[in-house]
This record gives sequence, C-alpha cells and structure tokens, in this order.
Amino acid sequence: MKPVASSSDAAAPAENRAANFLRGIIERDLAAGTYAGRPFGGSPGDAAHHARGAADPARIRTRFPPEPNGYLHVGHAKSICLNFGLARDYGGVCHLRFDDTNPEREEQEYVDAIEEAVKWLGFDWNVDGPAGSVSHLYFASDYFDFMYRAAEALVGAGLAYVDEQGADQMRANRGDFNTPGTPSPFRSRTPELNLARLREMRDGRHADGAMVLRAKIDLASPNINLRDPTLYRIRRATHHNTGDRWCIYPMYTYAHPIEDALERITHSICTLEFEDQRPFYDWLLENLADLGLLARPLPRQYEFGRLNLTYVVTSKRKLRQLVEDKVVDGWDDPRMPTLFGMRRRGFTPQSIRAMADGTGASKTNIWLEYAVLEAHLRADLEGQAPRAMAVLDPLPLTLTNWVEVFGSAAHVEPCQAPAHPQRPELGTRQFGLGAQVWIERDDFAQTPPKGFFRLFPGNKVRLKYGMVVECTGCETDAAGHVTGVQARVVPGTKSGTPGADAVKVKGTITWVGRHDAVPAELRLYDRLFALAQPDAGERDFREALNPKSLVAARGWLEPGLASALPEQRFQFERHGYFITDRVLHRAGAPVFNRITTLKDSWGG
Repeated sequence: MKPVASSSDAAAPAENRAANFLRGIIERDLAAGTYAGRPFGGSPGDAAHHARGAADPARIRTRFPPEPNGYLHVGHAKSICLNFGLARDYGGVCHLRFDDTNPEREEQEYVDAIEEAVKWLGFDWNVDGPAGSVSHLYFASDYFDFMYRAAEALVGAGLAYVDEQGADQMRANRGDFNTPGTPSPFRSRTPELNLARLREMRDGRHADGAMVLRAKIDLASPNINLRDPTLYRIRRATHHNTGDRWCIYPMYTYAHPIEDALERITHSICTLEFEDQRPFYDWLLENLADLGLLARPLPRQYEFGRLNLTYVVTSKRKLRQLVEDKVVDGWDDPRMPTLFGMRRRGFTPQSIRAMADGTGASKTNIWLEYAVLEAHLRADLEGQAPRAMAVLDPLPLTLTNWVEVFGSAAHVEPCQAPAHPQRPELGTRQFGLGAQVWIERDDFAQTPPKGFFRLFPGNKVRLKYGMVVECTGCETDAAGHVTGVQARVVPGTKSGTPGADAVKVKGTITWVGRHDAVPAELRLYDRLFALAQPDAGERDFREALNPKSLVAARGWLEPGLASALPEQRFQFERHGYFITDRVLHRAGAPVFNRITTLKDSWGG
C-alpha cells in the first residue's frame, strides 16, 4: 500500500534524504508507535461518512490544505512537496483538503485549478489499497455538520458564548500586548441562553455581523489568539459546495484543527505564521476530545519556515491585484509566480520539486535567490530539451556567389544537426542552406569592436552546421540602418565533409534558411519585478515592476518546428530555452515563450 505520486517520484533512499527536524519528529513517532492502529478521529456516528479514511491505515498522515480563493503559487509548492513528500517517504498518505470556510471569495474555478496544479507538480491524493484506489480529496465543508455540533457542545460546556458587541468594540476590548482584554458584557450569559442565541444565528434570524460565537478561554493571555477567538460568524453567501444551506460559517482557525482530527492527520505541518495559533489548536482538540467528540491520540501541529523567493511576490491579494488591474494577462500569465503561470512559462515540475527539496525544512523563514530556481530549471532542461536554431531579430543575408558555386539560385544544400548533442537516440534534425538566409542582427557590424569575431566586411564565419562564408558588404537605408548583408560562400567547407576544416574561422553564427523558415511569435519573458524584494517596506510593490518583463518579437525558426505541439520545450541555440505556449500555440501560427536564458543574465 503506497501513495500514488508519479512514475518519477519513487521515494528517495533513506541515506539520500535531506535531514530536517520534521523527519526527526516523524521517525521518533514511528519508533514509539504513537499513531499505530489509530482509530477513526470522530465520534461513532461519523464513521460511515469517513469510511474511506479507515480503508487505508497509514503509518503517517499529512495534508495540504489550500483555500480555494486563488491560484497556487511557488510558495505553495514548498508545502505541497513537503507534505506529499514526507508521506511518500514514510509510507503514509497525504490528503488534499480544501479549506472552504469563506464562501465570499471561493470559486469552483480555483478548486479545479488547484487540483490540476498539484497533479502537474507530480503528486496525487489517491492511494492504492486492498480494495482498489482510495481518494483522499476532502473539503472543510464536508464537516460543517460536525463543526456545528461541536460548537453546540462547547456552548453547553460553558466553553463558548455568543457575543453581540460590534466588531470595533470587540476588537478594542481584546486589548493589546501591554493590556489584557476586557470581558464582553455577554461573556457571563448562561449556556442555555448562549445555545438559544447560537441556534438563532444558524436559523438566519439575525443580520450579518450582528453577533459571533466566541471561545471562552483567557482574556489576560499574552497570546492574543487565546483571548476568546471567534469560532462562527453570520455570513449570507452562496457556498460553492453547500449552496445556501448555511448562513453561519466557521472561522478557519476553528475549522482547521477539527478537519485534521476527523481525517486522522498525524502531523499537521504548516508555516511559521501559524505558530501562535498552535495553543488554540491544542485547546480546541483537547476540549472536544474531553467532550467525547474526538478520539485520541490527537494530531499535532508543527511549523516550518516559509520559502520566500527574490524578485517575486506571493501575496494572493497582490497577485489578484495584478490580474484585476491587467498588469498581467490573467493568473496563468507566464510572468506570474503561480504554478499555472510557471507551467505556461515552461518551468518543469522536476525543477520546482528540486528547488523545494533543496531548501529542506527549518524553523526560520528563508529567502532563496531566484537564480537558484533558474539553475535547477536549466539543469533539468539541459538534458532533455532538443536543440533548434531560431532567429529572433532577423537580418537578411544573401550569398552572392551561390549560382556560381551550385549552378542554380534555387539549389538547396541539405544540412543536418543532432537533435541533442548528448542524446544520439533522439536522432537528427534536417534543414537546408540556400542563397538567402536569416541571421541575427547583432551578428553583423559595419565597424566591429575589438574581439568581435562574427560578420563584418572581409571577415569569415561559419554558418553553423552549414558552410563558411566571407562577408563582402551590406545595404543600408536612408537613415543608415543596415537592411541586408552580402557574403560569398566558400566552396568545399560544408560541415561534416572532409573540407570542413580547410578554412579556419574564429566565429560561428546561427541562421535559418529563408526558403523554409517558419515564422513565429516569440515572447521573451523575464522577471516580473526589477527589485529583489519588490514589496519590502512601505513601497508600493507595483513600483518595482520590470518594464522589460515581456518583449514580443517576430522571428524565424528552422523548418522542423512547424510541427511542434503545445508545451514542447526546445533549446534555441545561443538564445535560451523556449516552450510552445499551451494556450495560444496553433499549427500554422506558432507561439513560443522563452523559459529562461542559457545563463543567468542578472549577475547572480
């Protein structure tokens, strides 16, 4: 019995796993049998509803719990890889659970996108069991009935009360780090009156915001999260899963620990911002267990430092602002740090997993240089991306003695090149050299600077995989701009023939034959922000936008790329790695996105 991840995601040998404090905790619990034979986490009446959880008693059980209020981003990738990866490595199960407790911002679109992103990253929530595959896809809204029943139990035990103060008054009465909270005038109401009021909230007899249900804990606690936190609020909004059945909804901090307990999560792993919430997490579960609603042993929460990436913002609010203000073209814009955007840009799941795994897990937040992510990306692409030639800024080159050498202006000299220099099994690519070719504009200079070994009058270069040519001059327009270059082909110098080395040259340039070149839209993407920490301090993060994050070009490709399918990756020799756009690319109208350059162009 094992989680289904992907064929490339077999568990790493124990000796190759990066040590971290979470692995130490898990290994300690496994050695002690802390969760061995753990029963279903809820009361007996809930067992049938969660029978799928009992069908595969895992050694450990983790969860990835996104809110379906936006698209997943690169920061989420760290949590996905950690939770699914730990479950995989220790023979456990990881749940995908949607914490859908805020219906005003949640949409089915986001649910679907999150599922697709997790699978694209290489993980799955389905588990092979004796009776077949078991799905571990859950929603917080699956448990709304239990959560409400638990709320009534807390009220009946005098551990929760309905507060009718206004929001501003309630906030002021909680105090601050130097001042203890002031009890609400409703805090001493009897459980009977509180229960009646809670049921009125549930039945829609009060307006949104008129009252809330609060836990009764400690208004003098130095941890403000324990100063009678809100458990339920009135909110009339149609829920994507439960429709209009409820007009009160649980707070995330109340719902999350209950979900963990009902799903028999063993290690609830989250980022450091939830560390101050852990005392409430424990308070709630211990009290619900004492009331007979949950079974022990209970889940434990553990926090790790979040991953911050330079030149990126990962705030959902700020990402949504970029989308709504049309700074970018949607959540999947290739400049966005969303997993959909990164996929469309051409990032590989393997490179993102390598980045996440390489940062391990620690008790401090970390900053990772964007160049490190790009290095993982290049390392993955180098071994798999077929090569091709492309001209991004075309300048026509005419071989003036073509007829003299080959007898016909229409003659095409066949050329070939390896599809990948280290992978002969991929075969060769075929293209032709004719009298007219496209070259890169910056491969020619009328007055070359020192050390310039490409085309200039009187100099010889090799057309890569083709022949040696000697530049004889150029044409210019009225403004002095070069509009065309002339050269003479040197006979007998074709690559792969005995005479290829007869003429020594210092420069080799890429090219595409004009007779069979494929026109294409080329999108040269770069980092969305020009500053390493775009939202640091008081600065408006939009002030740090990189004006050159997208440069559109019309270029020419070698003929074999005419049949490229969406999401195919290539290395355009000299220019970098490119991918056919998964949305816009069409046969006859190719669109290529630059994934990354061949080396870091930002100086590290």
